[in-house]
Amino acid sequence: MAVLSRLSIDSVKWEEFFIGGENGLFRINSTKSGIDKNKIIEFGGCIPYITRSSVNNGVDMFIGEKQREEYEKNNGNVITIGLDTQTVFYQPNDFFTGQNIQILENKFLNKEIALFLVPLLKIQIQKFSWGSTGATLTRLNRTKILLPIDSGGKPNWQFMEDYVKQEQKIQLQKIVNYYAQRMIECDYDLLNLEDMEWKEFWLEDIVDIKSGVRLTKADQKSGKRPFIGSTDGNNGVTSFVSNINNSLDNNLLGVNYNGSVVDNFYHPYECVFSDDVKRLHFKDKTARNKYCYLFLKQCILKQKSKYTYGYKFKATRMKRQKIILPVDENKNPHWEYMRQFMQKLESEKIGQLINYYNKRLKELE
Repeated sequence: MAVLSRLSIDSVKWEEFFIGGENGLFRINSTKSGIDKNKIIEFGGCIPYITRSSVNNGVDMFIGEKQREEYEKNNGNVITIGLDTQTVFYQPNDFFTGQNIQILENKFLNKEIALFLVPLLKIQIQKFSWGSTGATLTRLNRTKILLPIDSGGKPNWQFMEDYVKQEQKIQLQKIVNYYAQRMIECDYDLLNLEDMEWKEFWLEDIVDIKSGVRLTKADQKSGKRPFIGSTDGNNGVTSFVSNINNSLDNNLLGVNYNGSVVDNFYHPYECVFSDDVKRLHFKDKTARNKYCYLFLKQCILKQKSKYTYGYKFKATRMKRQKIILPVDENKNPHWEYMRQFMQKLESEKIGQLINYYNKRLKELE
């Protein structure tokens, strides 16, 4: 569907509508499944298991088709609301759920319209809270949201779809333009891999290893500075704080010695580090760039299988850990090769991203 010249939310009239009930926008029903996690039979499948989580679109895990007969899959192309937590997400695919999930169905619903509606629904159910004032079916049916209307005073579904497609196209084009420029910056010939010699090094010979500083949740003050903990996701960021301590650092590799042992991330930005994370700086200043750190990251990850929560990757073991690196004619680490090698990989991934986003742009036309 073609998007007209720039649509504006101020260019249409808006009206209130009940979310559910006899004259409401949605047919609201409780989930058909409501499986407690301890009653799941088949794990490791491809069916989303939706809970009241506020992250990952409500997906707690993926499970198999084979579940108890009393639990039916819910059909996709619906909106889910988690009672008590007041979480709202669009589910494009069929799914199972945990307890206390309400399903909102509407014959006009599609992905774009859902993306328009979900933020509006979230705003309205913020007034509910955990427990006795939670988002019950009765309260949801009585809740109203403000929507754009057509000339007949009905919800203007076409406008909602076109508006979201328009905004998606604008953002996608910005992404394509950004990555196209990154592709130009990474366009060069890689040094010959076949001619490279590789050599073992102790980690302590190529990096300085420093500790983080203990900062409990109770002592954390909300802010904009990343706090790096021993997690395996979100580039190691577990919260954002305003605290400053002796671990304040940037342009380095943060390596977990505890928790999610050996997982590590590059941090170009200024941040503070948990005492469960070691800070690694290259001794050679010419190697202190994003690409050499990303190369080292993968070398360290290769050692993950030998370390566990009970066998921590503490500083003494880290120093005496051997890794294999490409070397130059003087048998020193070949930093320039490592930089170019990682840039080449980045260039290939950027090409894939550009192709994907260009495809998405065509789909929105």
